[in-house]
Amino acid sequence: MSKIQVDAIEQQTACGTTLTAGGGAGKTVVVDATTVTLGRCGGTVALASGASQTGFGRTGTVDWQTTPKTATFTAVSGEGYFANTSGGAFNMNLPAGVAGAIVSVADYAATFQTNNLTVVPNGTDKIGSLNENAKLNVEGQSVTFVFVDSTQGWVNTMDSTSNVRGAPPFIVATGGTVTCEGNFKIHTFTGPGTFEVTSTAVCATVNKIDYLVVAGGGSSVGTMGSGGGAGGFRLSNDTCMSAPQTSPLATPTGITASVASFPIVVGAGGTRPNPNGSTGTKGSVSSGFGISSAGGGAGKSAGNDGGCMTGGSGSGGAGEFPGSVGPAGAGNTPPVSPPQGNNGGTGGQAPSDRGGGGGGGAGAVGGNAGTAGGAGGIGSFVVATGFGGSNGEAGPVSGTRYFAGGGGGGFEAQSGSNGAGGIGGGGDGGPGPGTSPGNGQNGVANTGGGGGGASRGAPGSASDQLGGSGGSGIVIIRYKFQ
Repeated sequence: MSKIQVDAIEQQTACGTTLTAGGGAGKTVVVDATTVTLGRCGGTVALASGASQTGFGRTGTVDWQTTPKTATFTAVSGEGYFANTSGGAFNMNLPAGVAGAIVSVADYAATFQTNNLTVVPNGTDKIGSLNENAKLNVEGQSVTFVFVDSTQGWVNTMDSTSNVRGAPPFIVATGGTVTCEGNFKIHTFTGPGTFEVTSTAVCATVNKIDYLVVAGGGSSVGTMGSGGGAGGFRLSNDTCMSAPQTSPLATPTGITASVASFPIVVGAGGTRPNPNGSTGTKGSVSSGFGISSAGGGAGKSAGNDGGCMTGGSGSGGAGEFPGSVGPAGAGNTPPVSPPQGNNGGTGGQAPSDRGGGGGGGAGAVGGNAGTAGGAGGIGSFVVATGFGGSNGEAGPVSGTRYFAGGGGGGFEAQSGSNGAGGIGGGGDGGPGPGTSPGNGQNGVANTGGGGGGASRGAPGSASDQLGGSGGSGIVIIRYKFQ
């Protein structure tokens, strides 16, 4: 015989397939039994939206709060936080320690290494046995603290110092004037700046950077001045720029990109001195990624010899040199491989050969002088499409742009002729007889071309004219971006 005993009946309502027990707000449903089963196999038991639970205890996990913290805050036991310190360091204050309390925190923007998160215990509570603050200072760090007891206080049960982030398939970088050619991005620096790599590719073979680093050209002087040497020419071809449009002087190994800031230095051209000076001014160094190109050697006036003639490419020898031909300046100084430049040409021997030698260029030595000024050495080249663009000068190899041409030598105005500047920005020597002034031309800006030597004026005119200033250098960077 069965028996049913009912002690209380609570109000119930039914709507379709939903059964509501309890009657709504203000009502309490009590289930009093040794074992209570909620749901059924394969079913789901869920708290209503906005509802909370008590009395179930924690299982060693936290509920992550997905709104990042950007300033000092106080943590709540049972919660995890994303701390965004990109705007500056701040604190996370721990709650009062109760056995079993748990708090987690993670580096939201991977900036803990620069802007720390400081974890502060409550009152006399401890972190790992000491009543001291703890600093989280590792990029991408995430930790979990559990309060154990008054002896150890908060103990770190999980510390991840890995920084797992999605990585782009190619280099991402900023700096200079940015253009795109096909699958390649080109950054051109015509003045000092910073090349900033913000991300690199997972595949190492894609993290290759090619460079063109050209230094400033040397200047020249008056009185049958020799041509200034071109600035050093350094080029890599690790990204398969086309041949024969890319210089044979290119090294096959470029730079492997890393996330960092790379200062870029673009050397100035040497400035033309007083017309009565004996020596021009060397060009300045250009550099980037640890690659340095030397400035071009300085031209000399008639009969003079001495320092400042060596450089990326050497200057020409002085005209009207007593006793022998005017010695030329040495190029590829300091030496690198492949060479960054060439020697200048020799100057004319007194008394009859009064021309100045041509400055060396990246692609050839400067021309030797006699009664006429020596021609500047031709520069070297890069492929125009995808690297050189409109920079540099067009030259004999189709589809290229030339840089680092030597300056032409000056001469005696009563006879002979001036030396032409080398293709690649070299300035011509001063103009021919009867032309006043006989100033040498400047090297072309952002080519590293050497300045042209001045020519002596006709009898009865001002004897000394101005030599040309050297052209400033350039740095160009190329890498695959798609």
